[in-house]
Amino acid sequence: MAVLQEITEWTGYFMLCLLFVVFITFVAYCLYIRHVHQKYDHIPGPPRDNFLLGHIPTFIKETKSDRVIHDLFLEWAERYGPVYRLNSLHIVMVQVYCPEAAKTILMSPKYPKNPFVYKRLFNLFGKRFLGNGLVTVRDHDVWYRQRRIMDPAFSSLYLRGLMGTFNEMSECLMDKLEEKADKKTSAVMHDLVNCVTLNVIAKVAFGVDLNLLKKSDTAFQQAIDLCLKGMVYYIRDPFFTLFPKNWKMVGQFKDAAELLRKTGKKWIQNRKTAMENGEEVPKDILTQILKTAEEEKANNAEDHELMLDNFVTFFIAGQETTANQLSFAIMELGRHPEIYKRAKAEVDEVLGAKRDISYEDIGKLTYLSQVLETLRLYPTAPGTSRWLPEDMVINGLKIPRGCAVALSTYVSSRMNTFFKDPLKFDPERFHVNAPKPYYCYYPFALGPRSCLGQAFSQMEAKVVLAKLLQRFEFSLVPGQSFDIKDTGTLRPKSGVICNIRHCTQNFF
Repeated sequence: MAVLQEITEWTGYFMLCLLFVVFITFVAYCLYIRHVHQKYDHIPGPPRDNFLLGHIPTFIKETKSDRVIHDLFLEWAERYGPVYRLNSLHIVMVQVYCPEAAKTILMSPKYPKNPFVYKRLFNLFGKRFLGNGLVTVRDHDVWYRQRRIMDPAFSSLYLRGLMGTFNEMSECLMDKLEEKADKKTSAVMHDLVNCVTLNVIAKVAFGVDLNLLKKSDTAFQQAIDLCLKGMVYYIRDPFFTLFPKNWKMVGQFKDAAELLRKTGKKWIQNRKTAMENGEEVPKDILTQILKTAEEEKANNAEDHELMLDNFVTFFIAGQETTANQLSFAIMELGRHPEIYKRAKAEVDEVLGAKRDISYEDIGKLTYLSQVLETLRLYPTAPGTSRWLPEDMVINGLKIPRGCAVALSTYVSSRMNTFFKDPLKFDPERFHVNAPKPYYCYYPFALGPRSCLGQAFSQMEAKVVLAKLLQRFEFSLVPGQSFDIKDTGTLRPKSGVICNIRHCTQNFF
């Protein structure tokens, strides 16, 4: 009995000590947050929701709503100025919409990517996700080594050789649209172009035929959508995993990330085995990467994990963003008949009745290129962020080092400061002789960390859109929404539902 009493007393004493340690730790953390507030509160910004969480409750509320959080950032930019502060626990994010600052920060390698966002995407709820791929890696030397391996696979000469695949995959879409036109059924264009861009990246990069227009809703396609959704919750809601009601969804996000990596591991290993056996392999991006990696002697376990990181990155970034850009372009053409008519006239003049589009044709479709600048109003990747390793003065405000700076092309492209009548879709803004925006339009980022696949993406988008304008007439189904859906990337909420009709001109 005495022993039991002694154990009880020691347990109580231990619990008191533990509670005291927790209390002291909490007080110390609160004091640190107060110090952070004092350090950065000279920067204007919206009132914090509360002392401890900062603006997290607002972020969570916006994430769960149907609104686009970047519209809130735009409202705050107009209210508090081009430099304002946001708080998340002890972390400070400074939103910046100054062209000079964007130039300084994005064009220099000395400002690494923001660890709060990009280190967090190494995993997705505990499963390795984007890892240290080209988008997320923060160490400049590691990034540079990867970029050197990847660059040959995205050279101008190599991209010219992809025109056949762009044409082939786009023809699959044309066949699907022909069925819709014959049956007089509407088409959800985002779903269709999403299948095309996923088919393209699988074929061009990894030599795999997914054929999604004939067998849509595959597990792989669903996994990409789940990962995109999971990214939003993982970054914006640090308490998401604490609630049991979310655990099933967390499990789905983790399974999706694991499926993508398992698929990548299988495809890469199959190609490596084929190359080692001297078999004939496609001259695609994967083959180029493996050959360059061999030359660079990049063959250890971590190098293999990096290949998987970039496999996932290609599918998340390369496929989704192009599909969304195409969807918004189709949506805006449907809303602006005069622009639609002019774009179609150019396509008819350049292509006539020819079936395959050449690389030279792409260069002649100048007005179509201007139309694809829907990226100003609808940047599918809305922004980026960097870390300040040193103090900096922006717009007359001293920004102490040790914080993140967020730069949003979505916000700056919708500000009257930089664009007249910014919410108007006007391809003439990007005419070759029009004055160009100065470091406030960067849908593919800027500087050394700009998007490697920019030229690839725009070539693909032009081929798909040119074929659509050449072969069909389309109109938007009345009553649908033209709002934006925020899934980390931005996509049309309605899916862009169109009625499809054959052109009166005969082809082939």
